Amino acid sequence: MNLRPREDLLNPVDEAAMAHAAEVLGPARHGYLAVLQPGSGWPGLSRVALGRDAEGVPLILISQLSAHFGALAADARCCLLVGEPGSGDPLAHARLSIDCLAERVDEAVRPALRERFVAWQPKAALYVDFADFSFWRLRPQQASFNAGFGKAYALDAALLARLLERVVQAGPN
Repeated sequence: MNLRPREDLLNPVDEAAMAHAAEVLGPARHGYLAVLQPGSGWPGLSRVALGRDAEGVPLILISQLSAHFGALAADARCCLLVGEPGSGDPLAHARLSIDCLAERVDEAVRPALRERFVAWQPKAALYVDFADFSFWRLRPQQASFNAGFGKAYALDAALLARLLERVVQAGPN
């Protein structure tokens, strides 16, 4: 079997693809976070509530009790998947898979992030001040945007920076 390289199958990222990716990322209030489990190296997957910082970087608030907290503390590499399936075939709906490096946020900036996060996730007001919760930034490195069948794109760091700028300019959704 003669398979074509993946790069040959991807579409060039144009303005329409960037606009569509921003429509997927911009309003995302939750996502799926994949991490590498310490010790075993097995992947772990969790649903996380999302916010974003002033630069548009995805932000999560997680408890030290969660498996993904320990995993991120041991290995910052993770992947965030956002996108809502609609009716019909879930694979026909757009989704953005972002390879990220997670960084635990310094407590000195916690008050500003707290306000932003609770505005984005009002229910988080119930637990945001618990001592075992910390904010983490998910710094995008590269991404795969699937806008439906036959509409696959690779976004490098420069394109991701443009995407985050677009999301910030669009404002809260």
